[in-house]
Amino acid sequence: MARLFGTDGVRGLANSDLTPELALAIAASAARVLAAHDSSHRPVAVVGRDPRASGEMLQAAVCAGLASAGADVMQVGVLPTPGVAFLVGDLGADLGVMISASHNPMPDNGIKIFAAGGHKLPDSIEDEIEAGLAETAERPVGAGVGRIYDIADAHDRYVAHLLAAVPNRLDGLKVVVDCANGAAWAAAPRAFREAGAEVIAIHALPDGENINEGCGSTHLDDLRAAVLAEGADLGIAHDGDADRCLAVDAAGEIIDGDQIMAVLALAMRDAGELTDDSLVITVMSNLGLHLAMRDAGLKLRVTAVGDRYVLDELRTTGLALGGEQSGHVLIPRHATTGDGLLTAMHVMARVAATGRSLAELAGVMTRLPQVLVNVKVADKAAVAASAVVSAAVLAVEAELGDSGRVLLRPSGTEQLVRVMVEAPSQEAAQTAADRLAAVVATA
Repeated sequence: MARLFGTDGVRGLANSDLTPELALAIAASAARVLAAHDSSHRPVAVVGRDPRASGEMLQAAVCAGLASAGADVMQVGVLPTPGVAFLVGDLGADLGVMISASHNPMPDNGIKIFAAGGHKLPDSIEDEIEAGLAETAERPVGAGVGRIYDIADAHDRYVAHLLAAVPNRLDGLKVVVDCANGAAWAAAPRAFREAGAEVIAIHALPDGENINEGCGSTHLDDLRAAVLAEGADLGIAHDGDADRCLAVDAAGEIIDGDQIMAVLALAMRDAGELTDDSLVITVMSNLGLHLAMRDAGLKLRVTAVGDRYVLDELRTTGLALGGEQSGHVLIPRHATTGDGLLTAMHVMARVAATGRSLAELAGVMTRLPQVLVNVKVADKAAVAASAVVSAAVLAVEAELGDSGRVLLRPSGTEQLVRVMVEAPSQEAAQTAADRLAAVVATA
């Protein structure tokens, strides 16, 4: 049977795959498991959600499950995922639950669970929670049943945290922020304004059904148009739960997560905050980032795809910055998870402090054309072991030399092999990727 928890919690079609019954059971099991790891007191949980319609239903189920297991619940309402993670630590809670499917379309939803301090759960604890779904546990009664409260100042606490973390004010900047009709619709414009920026907010009227719909970090056309129309210095795009940040410069050019990390790495190095002059990236980061950081005298540590692997490496090594091309950026000094608002404020702070445009700052890195081809195969393990495939990869790598890169990556969930090629031109990258894909398909 497939594992219930994926790379970022439990996710599926709300009220079909992810039912209120399942949400209640997951929450109750999580409360029991985490209480068992520290039985010195009655557990306390923080629960937040994004604005999608099914979140109301699932929040009620999650809160009922937690209370039925004897946990007190602090509801924080609609708030970004990193805001919930922050409040778990700030309020001294034992666990947190965020109800969101991030950048997925509205019909989906998900459950992310945080441990004490706002940290993501290790696989071993997720496995315990999943195993607990099949167990019949004794439920508390009377005064042992958990209570449910609303935390009225949740937004105030989170915004104050963001303002305390930004290195300098944003006065003089004009920014357009695309809130994806998601969890950041109130917090992002407010935080940016209170930090000193002039803010134009778009897609900031969630109605429960329009989250991520043609907007946010996966649909940048509206943001690009608004930046140009408003004559803004830059644009910021978040996803539905606001743990991502992508940007657009004053000319409407997209600045992706790799370029954002390049900007922040140099800013942190100049401030003496970049531990060991190193940052953590994934195998999917563009070769241009590798070359730019090498030229700047900085070092890279490379992990598998997924912000949880970046976070694990950051925690193990004590490094200060990491992230993904998709816009998940992690700054452990200020946050336990990716925080799109925090990332945006640090980018804007660099622009304000230097007086240089975002285009100029991001220009430290030249993004190489990148082509990704998904190839359906009968046996991805056989492809990985194929001498013919290995020889084809070596041949393309020899042709590209230092000017390109090849990556073959089996899918974690399907019989697919992902063929990624970077090269000096789009045509060269496409030609090489198609050639390798043909070899993989027949291996």
